[in-house]
Amino acid sequence: MTSYADFYRQSIDQPDAFWAEQARLIEWKQPFTRVCNYDKPPFAHWFEGGTTNLCHNAVDRHLKDRAGQAALIYVSTETGIEKTYSFAELHVEVQRMAASLKALGVQKGDRVLIYMPMIAEAAFAMLACARIGAIHCVVFGGFASGSLASRIEDATPRVIVGADAGSRGGKIVPYKPLLDEAIRLSSHKPEAVLLVDRGLSPMQLVAGRDQLWSDLRVRHLDDQVPCEWMKSTDISYTIYTSGTTGKPKGVQRDTGGYAVALAASMKHIFDGRPGETYFSTSDIGWVVGHSYIIYGPLIAGMATLMYEGLPTQGLDKQPDGGIWWRLVEKYKVTAMFSAPTAVRVLKKQDPALLKKYDLSSLRALFLAGEPLDEPTARWISEGLQVPIIDNYWQTESGWPILTIANAVEKKSSKFGSPGIPMYGYNVKLLHESTGEELTQPNEKGVVVLEGPTPPGFMQTIWKDDARFVNTYWKSVPGKMVYSTF
Repeated sequence: MTSYADFYRQSIDQPDAFWAEQARLIEWKQPFTRVCNYDKPPFAHWFEGGTTNLCHNAVDRHLKDRAGQAALIYVSTETGIEKTYSFAELHVEVQRMAASLKALGVQKGDRVLIYMPMIAEAAFAMLACARIGAIHCVVFGGFASGSLASRIEDATPRVIVGADAGSRGGKIVPYKPLLDEAIRLSSHKPEAVLLVDRGLSPMQLVAGRDQLWSDLRVRHLDDQVPCEWMKSTDISYTIYTSGTTGKPKGVQRDTGGYAVALAASMKHIFDGRPGETYFSTSDIGWVVGHSYIIYGPLIAGMATLMYEGLPTQGLDKQPDGGIWWRLVEKYKVTAMFSAPTAVRVLKKQDPALLKKYDLSSLRALFLAGEPLDEPTARWISEGLQVPIIDNYWQTESGWPILTIANAVEKKSSKFGSPGIPMYGYNVKLLHESTGEELTQPNEKGVVVLEGPTPPGFMQTIWKDDARFVNTYWKSVPGKMVYSTF
């Protein structure tokens, strides 16, 4: 085993050799001719000349070895549904969705806005977009009409995929009226709205615009939709940061760099192995859901557990503070990703619940989303008896900036710290007003990254390169560095 220090140094000192090696973790249709083009800083273009497809790497390439293996495990304690799709079944459903989107006029490069609860069809929609080269833009389900309208205006989607309603803690949240109002407020109008009817809330369909997924799915049951081979630098998706200031910022992600970054992180950071099960308790509306519910685990040939519900509610809709541990036992989850907030909720439950289930499959619990305080970390560490691994990153980065890569070299977690810089990230701590690098203990600075940023990192802000440069790269005096703020 190499030392992590050496592994990291190679990624910084010989990035082309390092990332060319990581790029072998995915399948390329056409090999790339240049690892990194950083001719116009701060814009980094990864794996130029190469062509690939995110959906191919997440679904199709696994069909020859693991077609019958679980790929998507969908659990909703809100509706009592528990359903597993094998890679072969997921492949079929994604093609049905892809054919339906194409029938509604979606072409390569078009935007599809997804405004959905945590249901399997949301995963189909994201993968279907990747399959046909459409750019998906997922907005957190239940977002207010005004926020949704500003994102519809910015993304200008040809089609919006939605649902009748979501549910939280047994309370129905009707999505369709929120979506109708957002479309009314938006200056951009989609050509079609594709709706999943869960039977939770009555919907008024707009004639000529609204289509039911159940109708289109039946029409395209046996359709075969090949993957569209995308340039590595083509846009895969945009996702809006939950920034409170002004116009929403559409973080723009590429295709090849993102696929490689996720494949590498699944191997080195999350220690995910084909045939195992990964459980991220996030939501597809956030970047964690994109990277570690949908794409990362599937690219790694793992089953991904997609969960709708509270951490304290059972499948029979009765209170159950052990539901997540029950699922870890049942599906033999090896890596779990959650947030400190969720752990603080679980801390109020009966501590016996942590001992009630067989959690021997679980190798680590990863936590991110906000600072992880020491008492919370210590409580869950003692309860689960597995490594508790904090990680720090952003919507902009797409994968962890600071954490521990235990699959490269085992290190114990230090509670109260999110870890050390990950390979590919040239992290510095600078004085905010002078730009000087800080070297002494107890000095307060801002965490910055020197360019080029690694694969998987944001390419730019959607339709606004100037804002990308001015917002992120010009905030430290006299230095062209990316500020994490």
